[in-house]
Amino acid sequence: MMITMKRTVLLVLMSLCLAFQSHAQENIDSLVSAADSAYIKGDFITAASMYENIIATQGVNATIYMNLGNSWFQQDEIAKAILYYERAYLLDPSDDDIKFNLELARTRTVDKVNPENQLFPVLWFKSLRASLDVRHWTVMTIAVFALAILFVGLLLFSRKYIVRKISLGFALFFFVFSILSFIFASTQMGNISDRDTAIIMVPSVTVKSTPIESGVDLFTIHEGRKVQIIDAGMKEWVEIRLEDGDTGWIPVKALEII
Repeated sequence: MMITMKRTVLLVLMSLCLAFQSHAQENIDSLVSAADSAYIKGDFITAASMYENIIATQGVNATIYMNLGNSWFQQDEIAKAILYYERAYLLDPSDDDIKFNLELARTRTVDKVNPENQLFPVLWFKSLRASLDVRHWTVMTIAVFALAILFVGLLLFSRKYIVRKISLGFALFFFVFSILSFIFASTQMGNISDRDTAIIMVPSVTVKSTPIESGVDLFTIHEGRKVQIIDAGMKEWVEIRLEDGDTGWIPVKALEII
């Protein structure tokens, strides 16, 4: 009787949890649908506000970030569009729409940045890493590692030479693949957690040699430019680095972290 009662209580609790999750998802879908509707109608200001509210209340999401970027792009707010496209790309680098929209927005900026010349292995590594997001790489790591363990078991317990030989080959292959996918997942997770890149949000800013207004003017960069933060230890200034290696100081208020 006691066991039956416990099972009944457990089933009730599980049903309540599922019902709550279903209701929460329906609420999110309703909010997204309303924001999408505003965007389709051309009310980009309302759409942007609604997407921002969804992110603030429901959490980050690559698709919502992209839609928010689209809303700002339609208002010719290119720096904001690039910021949210970059945030979307950070969460899901495998999405072709995000990559296309980001590149399109970059063509509307003043500063034209030439891609870095990188060795083929580096380009291959980055391309393969960007083929999946962090969640899928994590699942891939667990799956292929489990396969590696399975073939190790066959290697240890099989008495047939051909089975042991094949098992060894597959075990090594899946073990190496699991390490590679773990590296990809860890790298992407590190990029998400260690935000050291930012977008210039003001029309233009002069980069200084030192973190003071009277510092020597080095060069000027414009809104939408992506920079790497190398020193954020000061309250009102940050040291940045550009793709070509140039460094300098700009006011914190001139940029926003991706």
